[in-house]
This record gives sequence, structure tokens and C-alpha cells, in this order.
Amino acid sequence: MEQFFEMIRARRGETQPAALGSELFLIVGLGNPGREYRGTRHNFGFMVVDRLCGRLNIPLDKSQHKAVTGTGAVSGKKALIAKPQTFMNLSGQSISALLKYYKIPLARLLVIHDDLDLPFGTLRMRPGGGAGGQKGLASAIQQLGTQQFARLRCGIDHPSGHISVSDYVLSKFRKEEEAELPDVLDRAADAVISFIGDGIQDAMTKYNGKAG
Repeated sequence: MEQFFEMIRARRGETQPAALGSELFLIVGLGNPGREYRGTRHNFGFMVVDRLCGRLNIPLDKSQHKAVTGTGAVSGKKALIAKPQTFMNLSGQSISALLKYYKIPLARLLVIHDDLDLPFGTLRMRPGGGAGGQKGLASAIQQLGTQQFARLRCGIDHPSGHISVSDYVLSKFRKEEEAELPDVLDRAADAVISFIGDGIQDAMTKYNGKAG
């Protein structure tokens, strides 16, 4: 009888989260909510997610578990795309809640974030590792209780001169960086698509480094 009702729910698009989890990917871009933070270096993760969703026509039209989310097909597979709205240093709360609710395994999680230790335009996907001072990533590690999940690091370079790190990450890109940014975002979106469709090893081989 339960199988019959499950068939009815599936036809209506009401499949339970637990039934989706083993097939569902969770792609999370890190950033800070609010108009004042748009286009800043610390919002690189948000920008990559926006570029990905724009290309694949996935609307971020749902609010759940302290995030705005959208669900759609990526490389023929189902992906839940999320932008936590908790501010950067609490991002892990949303990530952990989404994983638990949908019962998504860690192997299908990818977190996208800015990285001070990489030159601008450089991408580096990794299967795990420490936070490297990135507070959103540190929050995810703390909430999940593990470092073993994939992340896509997007280089923003170190600040020069006397500007503090906190001021630098919340500043806008320079004009020469702005000119390169669309290509970098497209390449980062391609890396996410490859992660879902081909697996992390292929994505690392194709996209780690700087274009050209």
C-alpha cells in the first residue's frame, strides 16, 4: 500500500526528501546577504551560484533552512542550489540543516567560496581540508563535524598596502578584475557542472588553476 501512495506522491511532485537525498546534490555558494555586499570579494560564492542558475534557468525562489534555494537539473542530475542568508560566519547552520533534511550524503556536497591564498582568477577544487581562515568554511566544518567535503576555492588574492583583510574582502573588485570576472564566473560554473556530471577528480583535472 505504501508503494502505491509513493507512486501517487511522485506523480504529483511530492516525493519525500528522504527519497531524494541519495540522488540529490547540494551546491552551496557562500556570501553575505544584503544589497551592500553585492559584488564584493567575499560574495564570490554567491556570484558563482547566480551565474550557474542563470545559465541553467534555475530560479532561487524558495526560502528554507536559513537559505534561498532552487532545484533543477544539472548534467542530467538533480541539484539543490543554495545561498545561506545567515551571514558568512554562520553559514554552516544552513548547510547542515539542508543536508540533514534532504538526507544528502557528504559526497554530494560542494561549497563554493572566496580564497585569499589564491591569485584572482585561479580556481581550486578540493575533496576536503581545513578552512584556511575562511569563516564560512570554518562554520561548515564545525557544524558538520568533518573537513571531508568538496569545496571550490575561488581566488581573490591578498590585499596590498595597509588595507585590512576584513576591509579587503568586503570591497569591490578592481576595474581590471571586473573585466575578467565574467570569464572566471563562467569557468567556475563549468567546474560545478563537471563536479556533478563527471565527478570531482575530472573536475579538478579540467578546472584547477588559472585559465590560459
